[in-house]
Amino acid sequence: MLGCDGESGMRVRYKLTLVTGLLECLCFAGVVFGWASLVFILKTDGYFSDLCVTVTEGNGTAVTDCSAQDEQFSLIFTVASFMNNFLTLPNGFLFDHFGTMATRFLAIFLYTTGTLLVALSSKALSLLFFPALSCITVGGILFLLTNIQVGNLFGTHRSTIITLYNGAFDSSSTVFLIIKVLYEKGISLRTSFLFLSACDVIHLLRTLFLMPKSHIPYPVPENYRYGVNCGKSNSYNVEEKEAKQELKNVSDKPEQDGESEPLKSDDLAELGEPAEKDSSFRSCVISWFFLWHLIWLSVMQLRHYLFIGTLNPMLNRLANQDPVIVSQYTNAFAFTQLSGILCAPWNGLLMDRHKGKALKPGETEKEADLRSSILSLFLTSLQCLLFSVCATIPFLPLQYITFVLQVLNRSFLYGGNAAFISIAFPAQHFGKLYGLVMSLSAIVSLLQYPCLALVKTLEGDPFYVNVSLTILTLLAFVHPLNIFLHCRRLASQRENTQSICTDSSNREASL
Repeated sequence: MLGCDGESGMRVRYKLTLVTGLLECLCFAGVVFGWASLVFILKTDGYFSDLCVTVTEGNGTAVTDCSAQDEQFSLIFTVASFMNNFLTLPNGFLFDHFGTMATRFLAIFLYTTGTLLVALSSKALSLLFFPALSCITVGGILFLLTNIQVGNLFGTHRSTIITLYNGAFDSSSTVFLIIKVLYEKGISLRTSFLFLSACDVIHLLRTLFLMPKSHIPYPVPENYRYGVNCGKSNSYNVEEKEAKQELKNVSDKPEQDGESEPLKSDDLAELGEPAEKDSSFRSCVISWFFLWHLIWLSVMQLRHYLFIGTLNPMLNRLANQDPVIVSQYTNAFAFTQLSGILCAPWNGLLMDRHKGKALKPGETEKEADLRSSILSLFLTSLQCLLFSVCATIPFLPLQYITFVLQVLNRSFLYGGNAAFISIAFPAQHFGKLYGLVMSLSAIVSLLQYPCLALVKTLEGDPFYVNVSLTILTLLAFVHPLNIFLHCRRLASQRENTQSICTDSSNREASL
């Protein structure tokens, strides 16, 4: 069978898994972040139009106030984005304990339910969008979660593929733009979402034939096979696999004069990194690495969610309620989202740039990975700061630059998040840690609703809220600084250990 006969056959299967996973993330996983395009359609179809009221201004002019309608659309996105992240924790436990196939079956069920609910919705059933968008969001993040492990099949390009998939996840928001364009050509919202529901057959076939039942180990063992049509595939326990690999690395390590020995667990604990020997889930969660990574993700994610959730009313405000201009900028925003798949791999290349190069004496591969992640984490923080500054300035043409910076930063943010967790922590806890950091960041993202309420009290002017969030993003720079100081302390300890070993060898030689 294709992809089952010999080593070359499995390489074909690996590549098919990579390409189809990329298409799955690009066309389905993150469509919710194209919400601004869908809101344009929903307003045209009269969803929540009963919340619009006619008010009379001081000069006697009657105007329609739809701020309550905008608030309802923002609330739908707030709930969906919260569910997207918060439910990643139980989904991560599901993925770690029950494997890929069970997780993907749940994803297919949720995604199909969500798309069918949208297809059944109408002006009179506007409230269906609350469960519908949440189901689509959670199903999409599960597709991404199960696809991230595909990077394990391509060891030296692991981070690049992880970030590429996250970039495709970002770019999938363009799907709602395509639906908007088709809507303007006469194809109804119901038809588009019924088509998305039918596409779940593709996800089912991919689950059965191009994904493992459990997990893809790292590094991939020789003759590793997966898929129901490859007969009985090799069974691997990721935790046991990592433990054996760690013992092998220790036993194979040459004991040369002047070579520094590995740091002890106590040394690593002092530096804030979970020790390899103490690889419990708890030790990972209480480490400084996890805390600062959580803050790094949370503050930037809050900034992005508030921007996306308020984009339509912001454009209406800056364009003086001109629907033609609003549509033009909405399309521009959606088109820029497509470039996420082009931006994200650059982040992976930054993190993989040391692969294939010789390690420094006494340096572990994990330490080299951490050192390479510093530049990526710093650039992501810098991008978010620039994006937030541009979004704060109430000048409509500047928003084109804001759109570019936003998609660049989002592609770096989520790809870097998954890649850093896979680097800094043991693989057997990846699903749980990824889920926990997303869930905790979801709680922080709930701050967008009081932010929206504050904007409303300021007569719809988000300037002061944007300034506050821009200042808050400065916290993100602490994370790369912490990793930099950690790596520098490790290097210093290696040099000291090497110096002690050299002095000891010299004394023994003199005796």
